[in-house]
Amino acid sequence: MPETDNHGASIELENLTKRYPGSPQPAVDDVNMEIKAGEVVVFVGPSGCGKSTTLKMINRLIEPTGGRIRIDGEDVTDIDPVKLRRNVGYAIQSAGLFPHMTVAQNIGLVPRMIGWSKSRISARVEELLDLVGLDPGEFHGRYPRQLSGGQQQRVGVARALAADPPVLLMDEPFGAVDPITRDHLQDELIRLQHELHKTIVFVTHDFDEAIKIGDRIAVLRERSHIAQFDTPEAILTNPADDFVSGFVGAGAALKRLNLTRVRDVEITEYPTVTVDDPLQEIFNRLRSSGTNEILLLDKRGRPYKWLRRGDLMRARGSLARAGTLVNDTVTRDATLRDALEAVLTDNAGRVVVTGRRGEYTGVVDMETLMNSVHELLEADRLEALEAQHDLEGSRTDRTHAEQEGDGGETTA
Repeated sequence: MPETDNHGASIELENLTKRYPGSPQPAVDDVNMEIKAGEVVVFVGPSGCGKSTTLKMINRLIEPTGGRIRIDGEDVTDIDPVKLRRNVGYAIQSAGLFPHMTVAQNIGLVPRMIGWSKSRISARVEELLDLVGLDPGEFHGRYPRQLSGGQQQRVGVARALAADPPVLLMDEPFGAVDPITRDHLQDELIRLQHELHKTIVFVTHDFDEAIKIGDRIAVLRERSHIAQFDTPEAILTNPADDFVSGFVGAGAALKRLNLTRVRDVEITEYPTVTVDDPLQEIFNRLRSSGTNEILLLDKRGRPYKWLRRGDLMRARGSLARAGTLVNDTVTRDATLRDALEAVLTDNAGRVVVTGRRGEYTGVVDMETLMNSVHELLEADRLEALEAQHDLEGSRTDRTHAEQEGDGGETTA
């Protein structure tokens, strides 16, 4: 495969087909698709529709029965599949890490196989752990069993990126983790893509996930027939048919909250103190802030607790038992839907926004989010009115044309 200098590569699927012996119908039938370099394309469709089979044919984990695959213009259908897989990153559900290898050994596996030096591998492992938000010193020597599900998935993504491939294939990579961790992993992938510009093909059965991360979405019917291949906005506002509408479901306007990021709305500053500040200084800061609560940060600048005046009165010289723990946060890459869900679970009506290391960067409140919801609903209402007006106009034009065709005569 050609060198791509760290960036994504285009992918072309031409008449791609997979037949299994003894099956009357092909599992994947004559798929044609062009994916641009640096684009995130999501395959979404019902279980058994062939989306994972199509994905796995791109790196020939499943051999095509017919058709062609081109990566950056090069036909990879006939080259050594092992060589191909070393140039295409692959991340799966539950990470698929080797349990007898440390985190560093898992990440360094492909670079080691293709002959990188030890020093280069070591530097790459450190770089990637930092990139996916894991402290290299803390995680380098751990084994997969010592990691949480979310940490394992981060290591899985790091391993897929280890040899700096232009293409990254992801087969329901976040499907086995809890919803909050899943949201954070999605945000992390979006942030990584802003830095790396890889070509990512991502399989999911979750349409909301597809909307959130995809530049374009391929809605697939059975045998991977393409029902619609378009941007999330286009699919939400103009689904091609009833099958696609079934995936969009009810509440398209609210689903569009998945298209707007926290970084696109106003993030407000909030008064903060740290665990190292004297209690009297914290009290003075709260009193002068004009708010009824203040955010306590830990020694690394990460949100730790919300403190109210009554908490400080009861603290008696120690903050150990004072205040309310910060249970949920969002990043700037989180969607407004993520932020709204976090705010609704916290009856105080706001959520803390954090950076890539979990450090505090600001707060988004309910008023800001509700204004955004109203703007989306109003935009949808105006769009629907325009569509109705256009439809009525075309009907009027058609009626006039019919009347002129009849010599202007009308019948009661």
